[in-house]
Amino acid sequence: MQEPTVLAAGYFASYSTVGLLALVGVLFVAVAFGANRLLRPMVPTPEKLLTYECGVDPVGEGWAHTQVRYYVYAFLYVIFAVDSIFLFPWATVFAAPAFGAATLVEMFVFLGFLAIGLLYAWKKGVLSWM
Repeated sequence: MQEPTVLAAGYFASYSTVGLLALVGVLFVAVAFGANRLLRPMVPTPEKLLTYECGVDPVGEGWAHTQVRYYVYAFLYVIFAVDSIFLFPWATVFAAPAFGAATLVEMFVFLGFLAIGLLYAWKKGVLSWM
């Protein structure tokens, strides 16, 4: 039987490999951005600082008002899209013999949280179009 220190050394060695790879990635990005900053020509002109919009010169101050409710609709869509992404794999795995009542209870807890969120949004009037 191996000593615990030998096992721990092998376990942390795999993490050091991942850490080294992450460090190399960060250094690569830093060197690329640094080289870009040093080697690029920098000649700012007023035309270069304008907002480019399909060849049309910008008019006005560029500030547009947006209804917040559209963001809420998008957020609700994302919530239910994630729900459906979670439900399909669960439905395919649920029939396996190793999964039983615990999996069913977990899914009903998850759906309960979603139902509470939907009920809250409905009570707040978020789901009405007007």
